[in-house]
Amino acid sequence: MATSKVSIKLLVDRNKQKVLFAEASKDVIDFLFNLLCLPMGTVVGLLQNKDMVGCLPNLYKSIESLNEAYMQPNASKDVVLKPEAVIAVSEFRLSLTDDMSTAKKVYMCGNSYSGNKHPYVSYDPRAICPKCMEFMSYEVQPVDPPGVKRQASSGGGGGYVKGLITYMVMDDLVVNPMSTISSITLLNKFNIRDVGVLEEIDVTFGMEEALKLLKASLQSKSVLTDTFLENQPTFHETATPTTYRLG
Repeated sequence: MATSKVSIKLLVDRNKQKVLFAEASKDVIDFLFNLLCLPMGTVVGLLQNKDMVGCLPNLYKSIESLNEAYMQPNASKDVVLKPEAVIAVSEFRLSLTDDMSTAKKVYMCGNSYSGNKHPYVSYDPRAICPKCMEFMSYEVQPVDPPGVKRQASSGGGGGYVKGLITYMVMDDLVVNPMSTISSITLLNKFNIRDVGVLEEIDVTFGMEEALKLLKASLQSKSVLTDTFLENQPTFHETATPTTYRLG
């Protein structure tokens, strides 16, 4: 796993012990967006020892314990248990798996290289070409469609979103660009009349928090609160709250 950490600033209503929203950098938003690219087998593998609800952990363990003798000769349990990410994310500061640092590999048979038209590709070098019955063990370079390949941007390099912008992340993971107007609107929406009950908390966002967030995102509508405030003291146990600054 990657070990990089990033910071995130939470605006907390201490009376309700609830995160109203977070101010997040590009690195955090890239991480959140990339959760949608995680294969299901990767998600279950990461969360199976963290009291994941449902039956998928049982299915995962069943495949783990299944003897290889029951698998097809050209099939591997790792294809299901440790699937590779389709998109390379090596430029991300925060990711949940090392597998995501490399793009998915594609293979063809040797006859395709010699000019014969064998229009087959495989993600597994042990696959057999249906036309010549040889192993498809020659790696080829996949090409991204227009708009998918991410170049370094003027806002600070790679990933999904531009840097030099602060983003607002709601407790239920709704993401929008940060602005003073949006902050005021949200305070009105949450019926905040006394800003003295608000506190800014800077937290470090690493692998432990990432796994908690992933689990909470599958079970809860208050993901940030569940992830970051679980062991936080109540309002009355803390010192004077930090004055909240709009914008």
